[in-house]
Amino acid sequence: MRQLLQDLFEKRVNQFVSDKRSHKIFFPKAEIKQASLANRSAEIVKVKAAGKILEESTEDEFQAIKYQAHYQYLIKQNGILYMEEETEERLAKFYKNALVMDEEIRPTLDQDEILETESNIVALENQDNRFSYEYNRLKAVQYAEHWWNSYNPAYKKFQNDCTNFISQCLHVGGAPMRGYPKRDAGWWLQRSNWSYSWAVAHSLRLYLSNSNSGLRAKEVSSPDQLLLGDVICYDFEGDGRFNHNTIVTGKDGYGMPLVNAHTYNSRKRYWAYEDSSAYTPNIKYKFYTIIDG
Repeated sequence: MRQLLQDLFEKRVNQFVSDKRSHKIFFPKAEIKQASLANRSAEIVKVKAAGKILEESTEDEFQAIKYQAHYQYLIKQNGILYMEEETEERLAKFYKNALVMDEEIRPTLDQDEILETESNIVALENQDNRFSYEYNRLKAVQYAEHWWNSYNPAYKKFQNDCTNFISQCLHVGGAPMRGYPKRDAGWWLQRSNWSYSWAVAHSLRLYLSNSNSGLRAKEVSSPDQLLLGDVICYDFEGDGRFNHNTIVTGKDGYGMPLVNAHTYNSRKRYWAYEDSSAYTPNIKYKFYTIIDG
């Protein structure tokens, strides 16, 4: 089974590169990736991939293998080359040694249980004193580059880790914590306790929109206005509840943001997430540039 999976994995990798594609193999992930790149006048010129077995199980004549795939795409666009990376977990099932299913295990995105209101956040903000800091964008980006596919043991790890990861990047960049021990106030992490804004996607979005002390940001109207170290918030369903965050770590050949993230562990991914399995036509974005305190 492992060899069958390895053979299929190697064949699928070639589907990402235009001049190596086979019409005999259909891999939706590669098709979506190719279409997304074509819309940006970009192409993958080389791809490397590695697989890692995470779990194996057997029930009657069915066998299941859970594995992680790590992709590295060398992308050419407007005369420049850059490397994008991502990982995903997949589940393959076999029946009598024949592959019958192989699909992505989609991460569960934030579904907030805390329904904060912007008016409550503003009221809490008015009670705080102003913190002085200078945001070091380089340090924030360096941290995002180092930890995009691993977890710093100095911080708590969350099942849905995207917002925790962004908060770590911002904090390493110099943004000060404040508000402890009120979980619905400020932005902070203390050992096994944290504010909702530190770890919950929608709460961080509300905090960035309303904070006038400590970590502060200004909403801008378009992604091309963002700088390295800035934040993008995603509402995949367009229902008003934001469930993912990323940090800008680079720019593509046309000056548009490339981002790093957890949950969907990725590096130098195009900001719009059109190639993500979480993407829907109803997606909404918020763009925040971090300002010094």
